[in-house]
Amino acid sequence: RANRLARRLRRLGVRVDEPVAICADRSPALIVGLLAILKAGGAYLPLDPSYPSERLAFMIEDGLDGVAKPVLLAQVDLLAASVAGAGARLVDLDSAAGPASDADATPLDGGAGPDNLAYVIYTSGSTGRPKGVMSTHRGVVNRIAWAQRAYGLTPDDRVLQKTPVSFDVSVPELFWPLAVGARLVLGRPGGQRDPAYLMRRIEEQGVTTVHFVPPMLQVFLAQLSQTAQTGLDRCRSLRQVMASGEALPAELAARFHELLGGTAELYNLYGPTEASVEVTAHRT
Repeated sequence: RANRLARRLRRLGVRVDEPVAICADRSPALIVGLLAILKAGGAYLPLDPSYPSERLAFMIEDGLDGVAKPVLLAQVDLLAASVAGAGARLVDLDSAAGPASDADATPLDGGAGPDNLAYVIYTSGSTGRPKGVMSTHRGVVNRIAWAQRAYGLTPDDRVLQKTPVSFDVSVPELFWPLAVGARLVLGRPGGQRDPAYLMRRIEEQGVTTVHFVPPMLQVFLAQLSQTAQTGLDRCRSLRQVMASGEALPAELAARFHELLGGTAELYNLYGPTEASVEVTAHRT
């Protein structure tokens, strides 16, 4: 499906180093869309459908400025009409990423190299005005290769993807398991805010690797405590938990080890979006 969509994007004029906006809820279609953009040689520019339409319109206008033939891949029911018409050709992601028997599904040479753009992620910046951070394939590949050397996923591992794609932590969640043959487990849209749902998803899918920002890790551990031994048993598949995005308090790390230290490791990561997600790591 990604190969078919990549060929369509190429016919629409997508070229190396050119961002393609993508707006979708977490779903298989989103994964197909991201892969298709990369396969076509472009860079993906994620738009969070929960953002106000004014912010989305700004990101489209700013991020696609200078692109000769701008393209917006979207689940169209998620976009306001004003945003959908913000100067980019709209491609319905749900239909474009669906099965098609009459299209060429062979890979194409996207033409992108290590120093070409892989994605553009907007951060709030120090001024509060969104800023597009441009990341290269070299940076992303370096980050994934390091993670594999450090933490070694296998085909038996299952990685929970729950970070919105508009945040850089989603990059290793998405592409690290796919790069090494592990299973990518998608959380439902909005599920990252529901600790009870996350616990069920971890149990049902045998998730081994998950990322939390420290405040959500605190809420998740509180949920485990409330369900006592039953909750702990449901999360026994976890073997490594990554925390980043904010400072990890020592007392929170200690609580993690009280509850899950018998089976899982906790890693404290830090890095700016400009440096391809993370640059430091510590095993607590």
